Amino acid sequence: MTNLISKLNVLYDRDYHLWLEKTAELLKTKNFEAIDLDNLIEEIESLGRSEKNKIISSLRLIYHHLLKWKYQPEKRSKSWKNTIERERDNIKDYIEDMPSLKNLLQEINSLEKAYRRGRRDAIKETGITNLPTDCPFTIEEVLESELTL
Repeated sequence: MTNLISKLNVLYDRDYHLWLEKTAELLKTKNFEAIDLDNLIEEIESLGRSEKNKIISSLRLIYHHLLKWKYQPEKRSKSWKNTIERERDNIKDYIEDMPSLKNLLQEINSLEKAYRRGRRDAIKETGITNLPTDCPFTIEEVLESELTL
């Protein structure tokens, strides 16, 4: 059994897709002793981080476009509005599929991280260097406010 686990461990580094197939088969057949448990745990933890990062990425895009919307009203476009609305929908979908991710919207560190990156992106794009360091939007405004052209 240890030999099979060792082979799976090597396979994980050489052919990830095949490792996934073999691991799924071992799970289906309830051959738990043969599972490459260390890498399986790592993958499950990685999935959780990935889902969290999807929300942070959507928040970043929303912040980026809301800053442009607020500080460049003369350049407002349907494209900016569509991006904000699409990312709001993405966040709603993520939370509908995984309700525990809603807690992320209350985590100050995650919100600040997304805002810092969105602000940086807005500065790069607009050249406006004096955008607020502290987020000027409530989470409700980020997720729900009406935008009019």
